[in-house]
Amino acid sequence: MMKKKIGLVLGGGGAKGLCHIAFLKALDEMGLQPSVIAGTSIGAIIGGFYAAGVSGAQMEDILRKVRVSDIQKMLDISGPLASAFLKGKGVERFFHKHIPARRFEELKIPLKIVATDFWRRKEVIFESGELIPAVRASMSIPGLFKPVKIGATVLVDGGAVNPLPYDTIRKECDILIAIDVSGAKAPLGQDHMPSFIESIMSTFQIMQASIVENKMRISRPDIYIKPDLKNIRVLEFYRYDEIMGGVKDDVEQFKQEISTWMKRRFLFF
Repeated sequence: MMKKKIGLVLGGGGAKGLCHIAFLKALDEMGLQPSVIAGTSIGAIIGGFYAAGVSGAQMEDILRKVRVSDIQKMLDISGPLASAFLKGKGVERFFHKHIPARRFEELKIPLKIVATDFWRRKEVIFESGELIPAVRASMSIPGLFKPVKIGATVLVDGGAVNPLPYDTIRKECDILIAIDVSGAKAPLGQDHMPSFIESIMSTFQIMQASIVENKMRISRPDIYIKPDLKNIRVLEFYRYDEIMGGVKDDVEQFKQEISTWMKRRFLFF
């Protein structure tokens, strides 16, 4: 029987998206490699690394070697009248240093990255040309990272239009897997009121969740995993160990669902 194609979709969700690494490690352990990947925001970042040949374990190693000085270099603060808090050039340098590919054509696995055309309010899908600018565009959270201009197009975070872009690769695979890292929010106290930044970021995530819910009513992926990560803020990357620990049961469910799907359809990978 012909080898079946796995499509892997990595959603957006800020720091919560670090848990994508745990699911990639699971695929590596099972000896399975996606035939195509799609990603938005943090999913585009992790997808870019993985498609370039960086394994889940190698990504984890890179993260654990990041020092405070490295983070400081990435925090290139803009001026008071700028379009966003961070310029994003420091993050780009980090990607250039650690992602062993410069163009989509150099990737070991085909990759689609979703960003948003700010002025036309439309989805833009990158799958050829320069890789790093596409990744940077996809993760340009409004107000946090400066928008990216590619050609004449001004681009912001892909989560504004398609936070879990499984529709972009449905026709290119036999089994479609989607990892939704939007997480959940809960009040921290009886009268808890969100801060200014939390109000903005969480409202953006509420809109993203609504987009995914509407998509799921129309069409669902074959395997859908949504880890129950509560109250992890967008930039709380320092909670990496907590994030990874919080998805252990989800990873086991993920592996079980893949095995069951394979057995049910008598597939040979």
